[in-house]
Amino acid sequence: MASIRTNSRIYTIERFILDRQADFPDATGALTSLLYDMAVAGKLISSHTTRAGLADILGSAGQENVQGEEQQKLDVYAHRIIYQLNDHTGRLAVMGSEEEENVVPIPEKYSAGKYVLLFDPLDGSSNIEYNVSVGTIFSVFRRKSKSGPGTLDDCLQSGHEIVAAGYIVYGSSTMLVYSTGDGVHGFTLDPSIGEFLLSHPDIKLPDKPKYYSVNQGYYRRWSEGVQRYTSWLQGEDGGDHSLSQRYIGSMIADIHRNLLGGGVFYYPADTKSPKGKLRLLYEAIPMSFLIEQAGGYASTGYGPLMDVVPTELHQRTPLYIGNRDLVKKAEEFITQYG
Repeated sequence: MASIRTNSRIYTIERFILDRQADFPDATGALTSLLYDMAVAGKLISSHTTRAGLADILGSAGQENVQGEEQQKLDVYAHRIIYQLNDHTGRLAVMGSEEEENVVPIPEKYSAGKYVLLFDPLDGSSNIEYNVSVGTIFSVFRRKSKSGPGTLDDCLQSGHEIVAAGYIVYGSSTMLVYSTGDGVHGFTLDPSIGEFLLSHPDIKLPDKPKYYSVNQGYYRRWSEGVQRYTSWLQGEDGGDHSLSQRYIGSMIADIHRNLLGGGVFYYPADTKSPKGKLRLLYEAIPMSFLIEQAGGYASTGYGPLMDVVPTELHQRTPLYIGNRDLVKKAEEFITQYG
């Protein structure tokens, strides 16, 4: 495998992806180009998010998405950018977006490729007016159908079938984190030259976690097992395993922090959302793939989230994700107390 010597060489994301492609002599370059175009999307969206307060692109777009949530102007912009970078390339059979009710077809005038792209254009966009970190999440699968236009069935695949996944977080700096199944690597955007540079090679969750992340305002909606688990994380049993709470309210930012600092993020099912709140395909599966590539674990509370085969494009799920021991402990509490 091509070596990475960050102490002596500057690696752009383009060079890094091309070096990885060289490890696979039969590669066509389609996945390489797709990943690079997602980096381009990140640059464009980052530029808009940093200028949002000055460019009349804050606030509502005046309509709701399929989730029943008010679309923000930046949601619409981010969706359009990702679509326009990918609809004509011949790499994709079909796309799926968190902002669209149905699959997003490739126009008939373009050839259909072998990959499927699923994306949440701007996770946490309701926080953008408050200068809170937001992000883009994406995953890539191989199509299951043999030829022709891609189908819904091509999109409904478990996390075990992922070819690549990543996210781009827009905060004090813009960082792209991705994996193709051989580790997790992070790149920070240098705005002075407009390039993503390798800053976090081979990311692993720290052995000693620091944080737990959950919206404790929903405590009374939770099951007894989730309530007891939260008390355990706070060290109320007298143990020395207590963690500090950190909760931004932007899932991508919370999981990104815990990936680098160690910890657990969870969004349980509750009395208001008995099937969970997070989107299985657009949020939970890609983030679970990345965390597990970094040595962690993701669960529904009852078992591995990566085992779940979606039956709907916008299916919801509970999610517990982070350091393996912490997530396994959540499963123990939920199994015992419900």
